[in-house]
Amino acid sequence: MGNYAKIFGLMAALTALAVAVAYALGGPNAMLPAFMLVGLFNFGMYWFSDKAVLRAYRARVITAEENPGLHAMVDGLRQRAGLPMPAVAIAPSQQPNAFATGRNPEHAVVCYTQGILGAMSADELAGVTAHELAHIKNRDMFTNTMAATMAGAIMMLARFALFFGDRDRNPIAAIAMLVLGPLAAVLVQMAISRQMEYRADRVGAQIAGTPRGLAKALESLENYARRIPMDVNPSAAHVCIVNPLRRGGLAGLFRTHPPTEERIARLEELEREFGSGGR
Repeated sequence: MGNYAKIFGLMAALTALAVAVAYALGGPNAMLPAFMLVGLFNFGMYWFSDKAVLRAYRARVITAEENPGLHAMVDGLRQRAGLPMPAVAIAPSQQPNAFATGRNPEHAVVCYTQGILGAMSADELAGVTAHELAHIKNRDMFTNTMAATMAGAIMMLARFALFFGDRDRNPIAAIAMLVLGPLAAVLVQMAISRQMEYRADRVGAQIAGTPRGLAKALESLENYARRIPMDVNPSAAHVCIVNPLRRGGLAGLFRTHPPTEERIARLEELEREFGSGGR
């Protein structure tokens, strides 16, 4: 329940930030247009985000006949999770990774890179799949989409207001808001993403029946991500189970995912709970 409260609080912070940016740069009259812009962004992303993400990864939905074993595994785990059967897609990247997308459980897709299918054991792949099904069960794709589009809307508002906002307002304050508003929005969006990953790890372990496969998979996936590059737009990187982009320097300050070592440590603690009968 704590993660839900954190995510709700972070979403509220993004909403307040959008209002603050609109007010600071355009005055009271800019607040309603700001809400309308955010709403328009959210509507568009709600309906079309899954297509945009699959296109970013050049992924293709496959049939059960094309990979019956993979479909059977997803089907078994989604039944344990109490979910409708999602579509299954394959992305051509050789970096082992996976993600879920879609506006709700009835229109969800679980996507695997070509690389993960040959790199993971059955237990590890089941752990990864359970994690992605947990995102679907928690409706994280919707929350993530809303957070990303609100952050994008705040950036657009800040740029728009700089040129078309109230000319009587303090120009130094306007420039500061232009820089700090979008930065704060991105940081809040990333905090939301990190909280959702922790929650999906826990729920995914419950779906799989053990945290062990996911913990082993995360360690391997992190190592692969450091060695095998993936050509994908950074705006779509947050959907993957581990960040597919190489990090370094200042990039480490802007994490879309929690540190993999911390995720593994939490899963190991969860495994001890499972072993003692706690769920």
